[in-house]
Amino acid sequence: MPRPLGYAAVRMEFRACYLSQILIDESSTNQFIYLSEVDGTRRIPILIGPLEAGAIDRVIKKQSFPRPLTHDLLVTMLTKLGAHCRLIRIVDLREGTFFAQLHVTRADGTDLILDCRPSDAIALLVRLPGVTLEISEDVLAEAGG
Repeated sequence: MPRPLGYAAVRMEFRACYLSQILIDESSTNQFIYLSEVDGTRRIPILIGPLEAGAIDRVIKKQSFPRPLTHDLLVTMLTKLGAHCRLIRIVDLREGTFFAQLHVTRADGTDLILDCRPSDAIALLVRLPGVTLEISEDVLAEAGG
């Protein structure tokens, strides 16, 4: 029986991590990001689509556009609503698919956990200075090399 999403977040330990590399191959539809432990040697590769890779790469290269792109819009919405993302977690790996969560605090102080794709979570992470990225110990043990 498959584990419900979030099961890992309740029972597992998490390790602080960071975006260590993005590999873009313009001749392929498959792109990779690598997330590495802050205090360790493990890193995990996550396969992402070209649009998400471009959204991450543009921020890293400090490229700006006259109109907001999707992830920029999400950051603006959070800000205008008085909410902020305080934590991003990679919580599970099932059948080769990674699962992520955004931990958001609303303007009234209540917390909200949103299911999301890791590629979207990382696209937000690079736009939100000070947000922590954590990966579950089980995911690192399974996918980290």
